[in-house]
Amino acid sequence: MANVKLAVVYYSSTGTIHAMAERIAQAGEKAGAEVRLRQVQELAPQEAIASNAAWSQHFDNTKNEPKATADDIVWADAVLFGTPTRYGNVASQLKQFLDTLGPQWGQGLLADKAYAGFTASMTAHGGQESTLLALYNTIYHFGGVVVAPGYTDPLKFADGNPYGVSHVTGGNNDNPLGEKENAALDHLAQRIVKVAGKLKD
Repeated sequence: MANVKLAVVYYSSTGTIHAMAERIAQAGEKAGAEVRLRQVQELAPQEAIASNAAWSQHFDNTKNEPKATADDIVWADAVLFGTPTRYGNVASQLKQFLDTLGPQWGQGLLADKAYAGFTASMTAHGGQESTLLALYNTIYHFGGVVVAPGYTDPLKFADGNPYGVSHVTGGNNDNPLGEKENAALDHLAQRIVKVAGKLKD
């Protein structure tokens, strides 16, 4: 199988999506991929960030991490996008990044790659599935191949999200990733690396 290049591109305000992205990056490397882990730029005003201690702390802790560029998507054979759910939709920070990819889209440089997503919300029915479906609307326009996990492994019946991977953070955003979420993240990474390898071949 051809060597697969995997880009994990995400936005995280308080750290949950960041932790999920790190887990996916590690799983991608274990699956044999070359991985780029990239955070998109924060767009929120400082006063909004400062109003939430967890948001402010996470912003300070990650402000020097590599930021996503269009080249990261063009480079990749597979892309996993991570976003918290915002009213059942993609966070504006990630959406802004996607909206900057027009030149690459116009050149056909985003097509024929494997894509999928992961998300988190405070509650179990807090828009996780609609967020992933909204994200995939962009992928269809790219001409990308959506590699949703479906129920391709029994562990998906525990995690319960066939559209990607999702996590319930709880009302204080302090519910850590558990065994079922980590297993689902590992499976998502392994699956997209495998499918991207077949697309390259």
